[in-house]
Amino acid sequence: MSDLKLAVIGIDHRHIFGQLAGMLDLGCTCTGWWTEGEPQPVEGFVKRFPDIPRVADRRELIDDPEIDLVLIADIPARRAGRAIEAMRAGKDVMTDKPGCTTLEQLDEIRKVVAETGRVWSIDFSERFEVPAVGKAAELVREGLIGDVVQTVGLGPHRLNRPTRPDWFFECDQYGGVLCDIASHQIDQFLFFTGSDDAEIVASSVGNFANRGDPGLEDFGEILLRSDKGQGYIRVDWYTPDALPTWGDGRLTILGTKGTIELRKYVDIAGRPGTDHVFLVNGERYEHIDGSAAPLTYFRDLANDIRDRTETAMSQAHCFKVMELALKAQAQAVRLGNLKGA
Repeated sequence: MSDLKLAVIGIDHRHIFGQLAGMLDLGCTCTGWWTEGEPQPVEGFVKRFPDIPRVADRRELIDDPEIDLVLIADIPARRAGRAIEAMRAGKDVMTDKPGCTTLEQLDEIRKVVAETGRVWSIDFSERFEVPAVGKAAELVREGLIGDVVQTVGLGPHRLNRPTRPDWFFECDQYGGVLCDIASHQIDQFLFFTGSDDAEIVASSVGNFANRGDPGLEDFGEILLRSDKGQGYIRVDWYTPDALPTWGDGRLTILGTKGTIELRKYVDIAGRPGTDHVFLVNGERYEHIDGSAAPLTYFRDLANDIRDRTETAMSQAHCFKVMELALKAQAQAVRLGNLKGA
């Protein structure tokens, strides 16, 4: 993959660190980066990637015929526009989640992908950058819990108020808590149940702990159902300061013959480290260290760019995740201290 050339456009979210590192680890080259203004992640980005030059005009990168892939972590409301611009210039795109913030943006992205044949991929980091999820997928494929019936995905996050920019507190800028965070859990529901589509049975969003910021949705939940399984999702911004990581992300996969639970980032008052997998079936109940499971998304995406295949994630799956997240957001019951609640 050493001949694959990258550019970075928009570093308003720290997820860009994982996006870029994942591709550089394959031997790819980053030509340069551009972002509007001086968002908080700039300082950390420069420290981590000191040899990558910043350019003054993003068109310098967009118009460079040697660049194959553009990585985007701009303000969420701007990501669709940045991606469309890049694809129309002949680049493939890997964007941070959410890849867009309105159904109208998603419709335009679909049209541009169809017109240009470019790849529009979202780095769902809670699956693609978490070895434990790969380990769980391996256990499911081996039939150790039978047929998957339901997933329960929990995505708690720490607010970290002092580090948050103004856009973080404006729903039209971040897209809403279900569009943003819950897109991770929708991705995992579709993946583990093998579903191509799903119905949003019910959804809600609320503000219960941040009365002074009525544009911030600090709680959200979704009940969804497909012809292959059921799912429940809860996301929030309530992670307490005592937890030694940003959130106690969990995923429970219920099968007809057993269950798998993932404690992705921490095992509270238990084992050290990350990527804890708990398996229970008719013969076994055990803890499995999932940290050594390979992460394949970045390698597979690089192959897809070269071979014009869809091994990292199908384009249809990527579209469907955002469609469901946006529909859940649009129909959500509004609770608590939110504007219009």
